[in-house]
Amino acid sequence: MDTQDTSPSILLFFDKQRFIFNAGEGLQRFCTEHKIKLSKIDHIFLTRVCSETAGGLPGLVLTLAGIGDEGMSVNIWGPSDLDFLAGAMKSFIPNRAMLHTHSFGAERNASQPKDSVIILDDEVVRISAMFVKPKYHSGAGSLNDIDLKPGDTAIVYACELPEIKGKFDPAKAAALGLKPGPKYRELQLGNSVQSDQFDEMVHPSDVLGPSIPGPTVLLVDCPTQYHMAELFSLQSLSCFYEDSLDQRESGKKVNCIIHLGPSSVTKAVDYQNWTKRFGPTQHIMAGHEIKNMEIPILKGSARISSRLNFVCPQLFPSSGFWSVKPASDVMENDKSTSSEACGSVSAQNLLKFHLRPYAQFGLDSASIPSLFTYKDIVEELVSEIPEVREVPEQVRKFWQNNANIKNIPPAGSRMLMVEEPWIGQKSDKLDDGSQKHPRDNQEIPSCVEDATREDMEITFLGTGSSQPSKYRNVSSIYINLFAQGGILLDCGEGTLGQLKRRFGVNGADEAVKSLRCIWISHIHADHHTGLARVLALRSKLLRGMPHKPLLVIGPRPLERFLNAYSTLEDLDMQFLDCRHTLKPSVEAFLNESITGSATPQLENTMFAPGSRMENYNRKLASPRDTTALANFKEVLQESGLEILYSVPVVHCPQAFGVVLRASEKVNSAGKAIPGWKVVYSGDTRPCPALIDASRDATVLIHEATFEDSMKDEAIARNHSTTKEAIEVGTSAGAYRIILTHFSQRYPKIPVIEEVDMEKTCIAFDLMSVNLADLPVLPKVLPHLKVLFKDELVVEEADEMQEAAAVY
Repeated sequence: MDTQDTSPSILLFFDKQRFIFNAGEGLQRFCTEHKIKLSKIDHIFLTRVCSETAGGLPGLVLTLAGIGDEGMSVNIWGPSDLDFLAGAMKSFIPNRAMLHTHSFGAERNASQPKDSVIILDDEVVRISAMFVKPKYHSGAGSLNDIDLKPGDTAIVYACELPEIKGKFDPAKAAALGLKPGPKYRELQLGNSVQSDQFDEMVHPSDVLGPSIPGPTVLLVDCPTQYHMAELFSLQSLSCFYEDSLDQRESGKKVNCIIHLGPSSVTKAVDYQNWTKRFGPTQHIMAGHEIKNMEIPILKGSARISSRLNFVCPQLFPSSGFWSVKPASDVMENDKSTSSEACGSVSAQNLLKFHLRPYAQFGLDSASIPSLFTYKDIVEELVSEIPEVREVPEQVRKFWQNNANIKNIPPAGSRMLMVEEPWIGQKSDKLDDGSQKHPRDNQEIPSCVEDATREDMEITFLGTGSSQPSKYRNVSSIYINLFAQGGILLDCGEGTLGQLKRRFGVNGADEAVKSLRCIWISHIHADHHTGLARVLALRSKLLRGMPHKPLLVIGPRPLERFLNAYSTLEDLDMQFLDCRHTLKPSVEAFLNESITGSATPQLENTMFAPGSRMENYNRKLASPRDTTALANFKEVLQESGLEILYSVPVVHCPQAFGVVLRASEKVNSAGKAIPGWKVVYSGDTRPCPALIDASRDATVLIHEATFEDSMKDEAIARNHSTTKEAIEVGTSAGAYRIILTHFSQRYPKIPVIEEVDMEKTCIAFDLMSVNLADLPVLPKVLPHLKVLFKDELVVEEADEMQEAAAVY
């Protein structure tokens, strides 16, 4: 993974069986990009049970469950900790998803623990697992396992192929009195037969040449230095060491070792010395290194992002770690790895190691994606669409005009806002005096006029629906409040990776550390399965530093998942039910005096007859919920928010939208300026509650899953069409409408009816919209469409064949 946030995946495939080791976030996107059909996978093995290795598993299981009439299933293997993950996933995965999990190693608590167990043994391969736990030394020098979490156990997998029988010698068979026929075949299968001429049995060893030992591959996951001692002392590995008596007796030889640990571990002197014990073996170093970031693994997405950056760098900043010039730390890393030990290579995406046939044995680099640069992409774009050369300058003028507007009286600014004819409309329609689109003259809200670039910025980390695709990741929006932290609205699979693509590895770490809260709209997997990865990373980054648990606001079923999952990893979070953040309840809570008791007021407002909470048949708020609400109040103050509240919407049980309103501020002239207001719909049909909540919103971010011709489909699935989404914002008087959550049947750009677009923009992955840029936002869309002029309606048959709207 170029963003270093997931463990590498390894595909072991034979003619009739396929095995995957580790299923981190982004696995589906990668396989879609490179046309690897995950529907053909028979088994998935985890080297650890944690978000790093299994973050992509829930989404993958749901995708497989939606293929065909019956759905497909896959066997999932892992240490006994896998039971915790399976239990957590069942809180949101339907029964038809068929979670076939097989945990091993629970019996290792016996007085004589084994460090290895055979988990699969058939005519194709024998797979055994070895257990590696970390050992922490306390100050007194003794070992201390108190801090161990189940997810800390790492597994080393040994994959041994059966030996190849020696060549059959017909002359020897004839000399032993055998006639050509079925008995030849029996001997080749390893069975003894009766001689046709003599009264004796003929054994396979009598007529077959010496057997060739089957190749062996080791997958070694040593995630930290604390795991090294136990890894080096594994008895089950001794038969593979070159200098061991076991090795001389068994003849077992390891042909290839894939190292999954980070370079900080695998480059340690002790680790390097340990690898030498295997003799002449091919080592593939697949762990995280800075140079992994040189090649974006999602080439299609990187190409579109780079093209958008060329056309409009103001909305599409260059990648956080992939710029025109390689980062200096990448160059330094290249120098250090040039002296790698003989027999050791760095893994690359789609690097292969052939085990059979023997004639092709060894490394194969033919399928590795080629390296390409930003410059290559721009040159390709200009050769394809020559007229695009002029677009960046045209777009830049919008920002120049916007800056000029802020330096002249407001009345003049309103006049300047109507200078651009809209998509597909002739300018005479705007100038004939008919006032066909009177909203073109909409005033710029004072919170936008007085905005600085450090007030608020919206970054779209995922703008697709259902499942990750080649060009669009699933739902997630990052509200950057700069000095006051940040908020995530939804957190689909791959959210952390997208944060790293946008802000760089260090920048994303800072964003995660400074999160104030995460708000989840509903329990469908494309909106929350990236949550555990973000929470686990934040917990790790803040370990040893003073901090509070992160507030997660979501539907109650999500709490069951997070509580079950927290047995695996420390998530360091506090949960608050969306139903406790409805507007009447939040307003009553915030208005109440600090000295008063919160609980009676909560009970009186949230569950009173006639309140929205009355619709939810639920007991009164628990003390735990009341504590979370107190934390919620602090979050609002720290974030500079006057209020954040959830809005019930029409999609599935316990589905919500959300409203964020910033506190008012005083401008340089001493005038009080109302705070901005951002509304996010979650997934929903158009509904009065959301229209009401969106009144005079500065920005309405609304789902637009389907094009207008698919209204029946939108109604059936409780989603909105593009026109319906625009109408919600228009009727509510929202200043700007940004459409997102597009069906994956529109891989690059959705189908949009080009009317009423004067206040609307389409969201793309990694697009960043600053509060100060809202006046020019809709003007950019016609220029972006130049990039997609030949592919506005593209159905990617290969991609859609496996797609299923199962989330």
